[in-house]
Amino acid sequence: MPNTETVRRQRAIGGTLGVAVLAFALFYHFFPQALHVRPTQNTPRSPLRGQPAVMGFDQRPQAAPQAVVSEIDSGPPLMLAPAAVIAARHREKTTDIALPAQKTPDSPELVALLDRGDKALAADRLVGGADSAAALFGRALKESADSRRALAGMEEVRGRLAAGIEQDIALGDAEAARESLAALKALPSSAAVAAPLQQRLAVLDKVRPLLGKAAAQMQAGKASQPKGDSALDTYRSVLQLDPENAVAEQGLTNVQRTVLDKALAAVAQNDFAAADAALAEAAAIAPESQALQDTRGRIEGMRRQNATTMLAQARTALDAGNLDLAQQLATKAQQISPDLAGIDDFNERMTNARLYASYKPGQVFADRFVDTTGQAPAMVVVPTGRFVMGSPEGENGHDANEAPAHEVQVGKGFAMARSSVTIGQFRDFVRASGYVPQSQSLGGGSVYDEQSGGLRDEPSVTWQDDYVGKPGQDRLPVINVSWNDAKAYADWLSKRTGKTYRLPSEAEFEYALRAGSSTRYWWGDGNPPARAENLTGGNDRSGSGRRWSNAFAGYKDGYWGPAPVMSFSPNPFGLYDMGGNVSEWVADCWHDNYVRAPRTAEAWVNPGCARRVIRGGSWGSAPNMVRSAYRQGASADLRNARVGFRVVREL
Repeated sequence: MPNTETVRRQRAIGGTLGVAVLAFALFYHFFPQALHVRPTQNTPRSPLRGQPAVMGFDQRPQAAPQAVVSEIDSGPPLMLAPAAVIAARHREKTTDIALPAQKTPDSPELVALLDRGDKALAADRLVGGADSAAALFGRALKESADSRRALAGMEEVRGRLAAGIEQDIALGDAEAARESLAALKALPSSAAVAAPLQQRLAVLDKVRPLLGKAAAQMQAGKASQPKGDSALDTYRSVLQLDPENAVAEQGLTNVQRTVLDKALAAVAQNDFAAADAALAEAAAIAPESQALQDTRGRIEGMRRQNATTMLAQARTALDAGNLDLAQQLATKAQQISPDLAGIDDFNERMTNARLYASYKPGQVFADRFVDTTGQAPAMVVVPTGRFVMGSPEGENGHDANEAPAHEVQVGKGFAMARSSVTIGQFRDFVRASGYVPQSQSLGGGSVYDEQSGGLRDEPSVTWQDDYVGKPGQDRLPVINVSWNDAKAYADWLSKRTGKTYRLPSEAEFEYALRAGSSTRYWWGDGNPPARAENLTGGNDRSGSGRRWSNAFAGYKDGYWGPAPVMSFSPNPFGLYDMGGNVSEWVADCWHDNYVRAPRTAEAWVNPGCARRVIRGGSWGSAPNMVRSAYRQGASADLRNARVGFRVVREL
């Protein structure tokens, strides 16, 4: 049996070499290129005499040395304290053993023998010769079986031997553990200490080949796959046999690192689905590991950076008008990072691009002429939606031509002029185009007659005049224009701007007039609030003091005829004068009811129709005629002092 001092020295030298081997192994593992070695190369190592076996099992050559895989590749070795320190820690954790009372004091000869035993113990000469601590304390006990120093010394020898055996088992040195265990069993009263160590040694014999197999699987690239034949499976089998096996625990750490490397490699290829799968696989191995948290953070940063770059590309495609490419890039960016900053804003822009030609609902704009100075009227973008067109039978003032009430889908974005076309805007059109309005080509229109309180035909009046036949101000809505005149103006705007201008459909007009309401008027069911529209107010007076015979009680707007456009409040869609000031032409042909009417916002037109639809109230309309559902038909060449128009621009 070797002297314990010799064993201690061998272990000290072996431990130093083990640390050196560990440092080299780690450097080799992480920086193989620095040694001009490919990571897949396996350089055989020669075991060192007296060196502790590293990482769980003895590295001494087996029958086929070239086929044995060194366990050093599974991770760093354990740094164990000296056996004396471990034994002392064990004593701290256990209740002190009660020594029997000593009947007679130690003789001088016995004290000398015990002193020699203490020196051997201090020199770590535990067993293996006549001058070992075990032999000296054993002689002392033969002379005095109740010597407390001898009993304590023998207990210390047992404790240190047991600690050394634990070291050997932890290092995988089964042979050294067996030698020390045999020495421990030879000591008196050691059965209780030796039994669990014997069991652990038996477990070591079972796990050593498994650890070697796991190391081989790691080198063969079978870290976590295939299922049932991977290092992960083998290390887990080891932990079932030995739950505290440090080698297997470190092996699981290395397997997880391999899987995390796969995740990072997948991210480098922009394969975030594979990266997520690898992260999930790594989390199943060690969900709380710092390596997992660090890698997850790195991937999340790369994910956001990649998604942000892709979203920027989507914005560029959107700005260039390539909506399909923009949508594809944005969808992929959101798949990469679902909570990506800016994605909601982009989706809103994409919706606006598809529905509103990149404008936003409520946005006001004016197209400039492409071939000359000037611009079209200010337009406001009307949001898409749906509404019930017409009026229910129970509504006060309901007419059969407003039935049946039906739902209309406004699925295509459009912009509507904020106000009626003014005299000044129509004058620009006439001057630039040379168009002759029908109030001039056919002669006349109608004017308000103060004496009778009604409208009368006037052959000399034209679109340039106000409601009483005097020259009109530029900001007044143009009146005494026919449907044909209104269409000619819209066609001219289309040519000047390169955009599509037209008269609104009847459905578009009612939808824009209601502005989300379903009540009798856009403001509600009762009298209008102050400054809502230019209407027939019960408190309004004409120049000669006339009153309206059928008006909104208590309402006063200060105008007897048309007011300058945008003099009153806009409705919720940002449109002015939709329910008052002047009634307006729309594109549809007149139909006596809504039977077979379109369920979309398109105009209902029959080829060659002579009668068109007029919508909206005017400065002289009775309250029933201001209702959102009210409609009337007229000849396309009608010129009237209460009728104007506004335009729509397609998006």
